[in-house]
Amino acid sequence: MSHYINRLKALWFPERYHGWGKKEGYFEGWYFKLVDPNEQYAFAVIPGISLGIDGRHHAFIQVLDGKKCTATYYDFPVEAFQPNPDAFELQLGDNFFSTHKLRLNLAQLKGEITMPLTTPWPKSLGAPGIMGWFSFMPFMECYHGVVSVYHDLQGQLEVDGQPIDFTYGKGYTEKDWGVSFPSAWIWTQTNHFDADKPISLMASVAHIPWLGSYFIGYIVGLLWEGKIYRFATYTGAKMKAELGDQSVLLSFKDRRYRLEIVAHKAGGGDLVAPISGNMTGKVNESMQSTLTVRFFENDQLRFEGIGRNAGLEIAGQVEHLLTKNWRR
Repeated sequence: MSHYINRLKALWFPERYHGWGKKEGYFEGWYFKLVDPNEQYAFAVIPGISLGIDGRHHAFIQVLDGKKCTATYYDFPVEAFQPNPDAFELQLGDNFFSTHKLRLNLAQLKGEITMPLTTPWPKSLGAPGIMGWFSFMPFMECYHGVVSVYHDLQGQLEVDGQPIDFTYGKGYTEKDWGVSFPSAWIWTQTNHFDADKPISLMASVAHIPWLGSYFIGYIVGLLWEGKIYRFATYTGAKMKAELGDQSVLLSFKDRRYRLEIVAHKAGGGDLVAPISGNMTGKVNESMQSTLTVRFFENDQLRFEGIGRNAGLEIAGQVEHLLTKNWRR
């Protein structure tokens, strides 16, 4: 009963652990993006748990070095994974993760980073997180949550034994949980623009299994002028997606706003991805991409900029996601 109550409570707090009582065929992971103020270091730190359908159960921390384009996988016994049922707080061996702090004791990264002022995704009674009412569907293959679209960093990390100050750097935190990653997806994120005020962009388009069929789902959030502008399947927005040799074009619109993104490909590292709970898949992620972004209100250009240090993943049979015509 306690596992059921913990899962029910977590419905309203996507950042918390959702896998209470799960035995197999399940994964959950958080994604912490850390970029130092000089933009010389960029890391994605990904703690999580894998309850494989084949009985292989373990916890892990993946570290993607966005500048070196390398990824390291740290394996932990499942007993080392200790989440708090009442808040997003995760102890994993000598490492700790939460909304406002992470503490690392890994071979390549050691130290503590705090994020005092985060920017959470807006929530409402019918939409507790970025997935809107899909959050309440119990049979989704993969669920997605955003913990903070933008925050400043404070603290220092030893990077391969060298002290690096991350104070006044920028961060972003999201998460995924469920059975498997989608069979195809395009994901990108940046919060490095030349601007006086915080700007952040996240866009995700994916092939979503649904009641014996599938649909193309998308979730987009642009933080600009203190507001998060949202385009999503459940908001009735429309999308276009085209893939070139060295770029991806994503466009989204609703009755009032239109967002155009050109993501330029760059080198990346191979991360391990979940398949039926097992960490046996692979996805290449760049943290060196650039995004050309244009945002319109009633066909009037309101913002134009180039985002740096952008995360970019193009995975699976992405041809299923592409369309030159507007569609929902």
